[in-house]
Amino acid sequence: MPLLVLFGLAMLYIGWALSAPWRQRRRRERWAARPFPAAWRTVLRRRVPMFARLPPDLQLQLKRHMQVFLAEKAFIGCGGLRVTDEMRVVIAAQACLLLLNRAPDPFPTLRQILVYPGAFVVDRVRTEAGAVQREERQVLSGESWSQGQVVLSWQDTLAGAAIADDGRNVVIHEFAHQLDQEKGYASGAPYLDSARDYARWSRVLAAEYARLQQRGPGEPGLLSDYAATDPAEFFAVATEVFFEQGELLAQESPALYGELSRFYRVDPASWDGRRPVAPLAAPPAPGAGVF
Repeated sequence: MPLLVLFGLAMLYIGWALSAPWRQRRRRERWAARPFPAAWRTVLRRRVPMFARLPPDLQLQLKRHMQVFLAEKAFIGCGGLRVTDEMRVVIAAQACLLLLNRAPDPFPTLRQILVYPGAFVVDRVRTEAGAVQREERQVLSGESWSQGQVVLSWQDTLAGAAIADDGRNVVIHEFAHQLDQEKGYASGAPYLDSARDYARWSRVLAAEYARLQQRGPGEPGLLSDYAATDPAEFFAVATEVFFEQGELLAQESPALYGELSRFYRVDPASWDGRRPVAPLAAPPAPGAGVF
């Protein structure tokens, strides 16, 4: 093959590769611009009461994000489950809450959502004192993997969607982990805009995390005891509460609410048309950051 032809083919390939982001953006724009199916609107009304709480502009945004999400992500039924459009829409609606007021780039490292009929069992190897390894079996409602997969229980997904203000939502929880894991591991600190943002995030969340760990077992509070497991779980649990009990979180932990509001670019405390929340308190003084 003549050298000139090889050079031309190489340049065509380079041009095609360099145009990949542009082509992806155009595809997403076309998906987002499609009419939202009437059957999907029915599912939102019946199964996702959180949708009705959103202001009209955010409802429109959510539907557009959902259309891109559903076009790009693969859903796989497990344990004999056949995935239906209703399942896909309910999961996408809750996951895409985390993408509001952002460019349509839905969870770039995520490839698949695995759905079980109910809670599923996983085997884990736990390292104890003295480097002793012990196998243990856990029953889970959801799990997020840094390799590009989220695993969900459909029963728990439905239950989490049905009550929009209890601060418990397995889809929001696991997709918060996905945002945290975009860098390859979960630490409780997702990608932020600047070093200054990271410093403030670390101060605020470390202080709130320490306060939670000092709370006695079973002592009442918005964040569950599970949030004290590690910084990654703290971020995921706090995200559930932020979206479902925003006004209460803003009152109880205004600095934490402020950080989550800046990161997620939404103000759930205002979604129910209540009076605006009090001004956000200043972040706590610098301390030992664990996020």
